[in-house]
Amino acid sequence: MSTPNSPELTVYFDGGCPICRREIAVWKGADGADRLSWVDASAEDAELGRDLDRPDALARMHVRDADGQLIGGAAAFAAMWRAFPKTRWLGRIAGSRVALWVLEPAYRLFLKVRPLWRRA
Repeated sequence: MSTPNSPELTVYFDGGCPICRREIAVWKGADGADRLSWVDASAEDAELGRDLDRPDALARMHVRDADGQLIGGAAAFAAMWRAFPKTRWLGRIAGSRVALWVLEPAYRLFLKVRPLWRRA
């Protein structure tokens, strides 16, 4: 359940992935980023919650909404985009069933090649 001091969204990202780190740095600098909480899942002291373990958090994007619901994959990106004023419209479109039907397989394909960048 949401409280007045809880973030609108908690974003779990792989700080060990150069692409992820750069993308999150852009979002952290965007208007509205102060309403979100940012958790580097690669950090030893990262608090992930009972329902998210480190391997899962590092394997794909996750967010937790203010009500505590954990969202993963392309739907997590859509939720994050909805949290920002300039990309709210994109998040609404990307979060639709039709868009997720396309975006989730594309994201899974990206996840297969992402380890190549993580090693770099």
